Amino acid sequence: MRPTEALDDLARRLRDLAANTPLQDIEKNAKSLLSGAFSRLDLVTREEFDAQARVLARTRDKLEALEARVAALEAKSGTPTA
Repeated sequence: MRPTEALDDLARRLRDLAANTPLQDIEKNAKSLLSGAFSRLDLVTREEFDAQARVLARTRDKLEALEARVAALEAKSGTPTA
């Protein structure tokens, strides 16, 4: 028997053993408990987070451009900046 076959056999036996024990029920209950906890949290997907990060970056760029424009206009008019 090759080492990979022995490992596959061991893995299969462990899966069969776990399927016939309360371990499977514990795993299902843990997944259900975690799923419920995550659903109560205010979480977003990675795609939503990345989209909002791009929007924020564009907004910051626009704000910096506007601040520079206001500073230039104030310098031109002689109005002191705050």
